[in-house]
Amino acid sequence: MAYILEVNNLRKEFKNFTLDNISFKLEPGYIMGFIGPNGAGKSTTIKLIMNLLKKDGGEVKIFGKDHEKYEKEVKNKIGFVYDENYYYEDLSIRAMRNIVASFYSDWDDEKFNKYLRDFDLNPKAKIKTLSKGMKMKFSLAVALSHNADLIIMDEPTSGLDPVFRREVLDILYSVIEDEGKSIFFSTHITTDLEKIADYITFINKGKIVFSKPKDEVLESYAIVKGGLDILNDSTRKEFIGIRETKVGFEALTDNIEKTRKTFGDRVLIEKANLEDIMVYSVRG
Repeated sequence: MAYILEVNNLRKEFKNFTLDNISFKLEPGYIMGFIGPNGAGKSTTIKLIMNLLKKDGGEVKIFGKDHEKYEKEVKNKIGFVYDENYYYEDLSIRAMRNIVASFYSDWDDEKFNKYLRDFDLNPKAKIKTLSKGMKMKFSLAVALSHNADLIIMDEPTSGLDPVFRREVLDILYSVIEDEGKSIFFSTHITTDLEKIADYITFINKGKIVFSKPKDEVLESYAIVKGGLDILNDSTRKEFIGIRETKVGFEALTDNIEKTRKTFGDRVLIEKANLEDIMVYSVRG
């Protein structure tokens, strides 16, 4: 199996944080959502994949090639959309395009101009005059205009209104209709991923909690609701995380059958969404 992105035992140590031998794989033609709370290691992982930070251990392969040894070659086929603006603020969109286009062997001007029209971006506008949403659209136009096979996005929808977020998701969905392309999408807005992701990789405190197909994740977790009277030292251990109120509790389980057998009709079992899974797992 040829993977578009392969991360094996990736490690990076900082003074107060360690990215702890993380591993996951992304096949061509799929969208992987990368979730976790702030400070979990999402941006660090992306910077390591892009070789913007030097790793302390492990390996990263992109298109089956070592990301350091073949850095120029693999970056030519990656579209990178970052949460912060990393373009020259005083330049116009057109002037910035002239600089960026020179980095890519497969730059497609026709495609870029089409995205400018689709996104309602004025080529004469200076980048510093653009709103956050417009900067994101420009970033996306660049990422999609050089025939990249891997799109890496770091919190691309944070701070954007719901209408534009939906627009971005529709664009991403159309990108992977080309079965050779994949998207690696880091975000804490989990509702976006429920709409488009095929796989979910969840990181917390520098460790991978799971990396699985989204449907499998959503089927294996549930929210359990019940009265405080059934909580004791042994029943608490059945749950990943618990939230107690004056009238009862809500908890997360990844063993639905066992929960049914243990508590019967004394509890209500409901579907968990990605946000529930993340919040209760982090809360512990």
